[in-house]
Amino acid sequence: MFWEKKLNAWVENVRNASALPLRLVLWNGQQYDFSQEAPEVTLKVPQASAITSLLNPSLANLGEAYVEGKIEVEGAVKNIISVANALASNTLKAEGKLGRMVRSVTHTKKKDAEAIQYHYDVSNDFYKLFLDEHMVYSCAYFENGDEDLATAQIKKIDHILNKIQLKPGQTLLDIGCGWGALVIRAAQKFGAKCVGITLSQNQYALAKERVERAGLAGQVEIRLQDYRDVTGTFDRITSVGMFEHVGIKNLPLYFKQISNLLADGGMVMNHGITTTDIDNGESPYGAGEFIDKYVFPAGELPHISVVLKTMQEGGLEAFDVENLRRHYAKTCSMWADNFEANTEAIRKVTDEKHYRIWRVYLAGSAYGFERDWISLYQVVCTKTNTSAQGLPWSRNYIYGQ
Repeated sequence: MFWEKKLNAWVENVRNASALPLRLVLWNGQQYDFSQEAPEVTLKVPQASAITSLLNPSLANLGEAYVEGKIEVEGAVKNIISVANALASNTLKAEGKLGRMVRSVTHTKKKDAEAIQYHYDVSNDFYKLFLDEHMVYSCAYFENGDEDLATAQIKKIDHILNKIQLKPGQTLLDIGCGWGALVIRAAQKFGAKCVGITLSQNQYALAKERVERAGLAGQVEIRLQDYRDVTGTFDRITSVGMFEHVGIKNLPLYFKQISNLLADGGMVMNHGITTTDIDNGESPYGAGEFIDKYVFPAGELPHISVVLKTMQEGGLEAFDVENLRRHYAKTCSMWADNFEANTEAIRKVTDEKHYRIWRVYLAGSAYGFERDWISLYQVVCTKTNTSAQGLPWSRNYIYGQ
């Protein structure tokens, strides 16, 4: 058969490129081993139509085939991700469509709200099964490297609030407040008066409930609101894991809005994922295409150089920049481990398709951060064209020294 000749040739090409701990099992019982070692991953193809995904094994094609049930995969998810990347890199060229292509997305308030709700409104019970007890869904901060996830997430929040020198009685706006962990911490430990905004219905409801349960209703306000609709003035502004949804073309507008909301002498912290491609391209081998289709519709990652440029255009001066890429690799790895450990419970609160999407997404994200496909930067800003009086001379203030 024609497909059989093509498949045999592809298998030999992959074998010659590198020995993979992979076994391929076809619907007719035929199987191929890609090395002499015992396989760590078994890929089962239940019907001939799925062969095309193997012959053109971009991470988008393989991911889609798995999510849609066209192929079945057995093995530890981190091994699965490693083998999938090896298949893609040994078969495809990194440049061109399957390289780090650049997309242009239109971001309206309606589209952004729909994209946020698609990602974050799976269900609160779903997120509880792999996040920490505070439900912090962003890069943790491992001060020593041996912290558990919950401790590292609290350290991340404190790291941010220390960086912006939050003081009792100051007003704080948290753009993309999630389930409220940062504003609750800012009110309880630092004595701030906080506003947290989100576009997720589920986050809004649970964050309000948590604020009330903590007895902070007079100190913390949670709003279902777009950042473009916020008015007023705030002493401090944080944005954690949100600007990935803004859109590259909208970044000057986004930072200008933050600058307009910031009080004179105020400080801003922007914490977000960036691409490591200088042309703002997606993750290679179709990984970005998969994420856009199944995980973060309309998400766009700028390079850090673009972040700093558009901050300046928006009226903000970068004061402190820190790369936490390794921290996010570790965070995503912990999330992936939690996800695997709670497989049975997760399958009870969501459908099989969502389970498969998130299983490969979390482990794949850890892989991408580990290999510098994507990164994470915290940038502290102040308003441009203002005196630097009052700013600390060193970074000692961040660490309490």
